[in-house]
Amino acid sequence: MKPFRRRGEELVARLEPAEARIVALLLDQLEQLLTAEADDVAGDPVVTRLLPSGHRSDPELAADYRGMTESALRSGKADDLATVRASLPPDGGPLRLDPDQAVAWLRTSNDLRLALGTRLDIQEDTEPPEDLSTEEGQQLAVYYWLTGLQGSLVDALAAGRADRR
Repeated sequence: MKPFRRRGEELVARLEPAEARIVALLLDQLEQLLTAEADDVAGDPVVTRLLPSGHRSDPELAADYRGMTESALRSGKADDLATVRASLPPDGGPLRLDPDQAVAWLRTSNDLRLALGTRLDIQEDTEPPEDLSTEEGQQLAVYYWLTGLQGSLVDALAAGRADRR
């Protein structure tokens, strides 16, 4: 991946074909989780992380909060997913984002990292993998790659804000 850089109002990066395919696969998996029937994903720690309770110590208050916010939260995540999917170059290549698309990429990449981090039980002391021959090593590598992608996008957005001062 070539990191994000600001070009006027646009943020531009370059994805390798394999990177674009990985993002597309992760988007599909995230979408499946977010559109699944509640009973099918009840107790799934990733769904719990993506759609957190509003109040952990009061189940009744948490249920009320979820009833008021879950639909809008799911809808917002679905809109962001659609934006990311539409802007993703399917065969790799230049990734050009306007400011609104960039924000959707930030939110969705965060959701992808939360999902992977939860599945992999990422902790503060978790290190990047040394062995990429295992499935866990490969998933950790994807997690750290997403972290780099998100970091470069944040840096490019911040550079644009600094230029406006």
